[in-house]
Amino acid sequence: MLAVTAVRIDADNPLNGLEIAERPEPEVLDGWTTVTVRATTLNHHDVWTLRGVGIREDRLPITLGCDAAGVDEAGNEVIVHSVIGDPDRGGGDETLDPKRSLLSETYEGTFAERVAVPRRNLVPKPAELSFEEAAALPTAWLTAYRMLFEKSGQQPGATLLVQGAGGGVATALVALGSAAGYRMWVTSRSAAKRERAIKLGADQAFEPGARLPERVDAVMETVGQATWAHSVKSLRPGGRIVVSGATSGPAPSAELTRVFFLQLSVVGSTMGTRDQLVRLARFCAATGTRPVIDRVLPLAEARAGFTAMAEGDLFGKIVFTP
Repeated sequence: MLAVTAVRIDADNPLNGLEIAERPEPEVLDGWTTVTVRATTLNHHDVWTLRGVGIREDRLPITLGCDAAGVDEAGNEVIVHSVIGDPDRGGGDETLDPKRSLLSETYEGTFAERVAVPRRNLVPKPAELSFEEAAALPTAWLTAYRMLFEKSGQQPGATLLVQGAGGGVATALVALGSAAGYRMWVTSRSAAKRERAIKLGADQAFEPGARLPERVDAVMETVGQATWAHSVKSLRPGGRIVVSGATSGPAPSAELTRVFFLQLSVVGSTMGTRDQLVRLARFCAATGTRPVIDRVLPLAEARAGFTAMAEGDLFGKIVFTP
């Protein structure tokens, strides 16, 4: 079967390790099943894997990809929850399982014609969502859902700042937050992306580092080093930063003086549970909220999608269709 694979690690030129070629059928473990992939979406996680982040060289080659929607062995339309973990080991939350992983870390990923996953990781796909839209949910949109509705500590009507308006998590935050009644503000270096964020539902859009009209209740942070100081300075006393990524680097100045003096909170967030994915899919079906699709490419042309992500030339999700 055709698959997109990481065959080597290159921290400086990650696409040098990308290969699109025929691969063996996925191994089906006890309690697992296969899904015929109809759509799968690209995440920063896939580029970081090619850079060697979160994976060892001896694990290569491995099929990339965390997200998928498709058809199971019984013919049901399903969404794949990409967190492979045991809820019991995580106190009821598989994302807190110390041994948990994502597809494409320990097990083969979704950038293929078929993928093997635990049966419990299959979620019914609402008929209202296309395969392309459904495939955008399990990583970026699920991450945004948890950041907003579990980790932010804020109720609808609160003002939330989203750093970096173009990525998958950022666009999901704007779409979900505006649909749920939050006041969403965004930043972006690109005037075009700021304009698109407004059309998506953001109330206001600013250049990075801009002085805001007022301090916000919470900041949704996925950029990291480049925006951290602005995130801390933008919070009202007692406000909260929710961090789910650090695409520009993981080591900013901690701004500890401001953190303790203003009694700010910094909360980490990673992915979401299977149950949250079920609720996210229902939310989208009920409200008409839909993932923003930047482009749809055949799996054979995946390199073009990786190039766009590496260069930041996207707004929303890049979808591959086997």
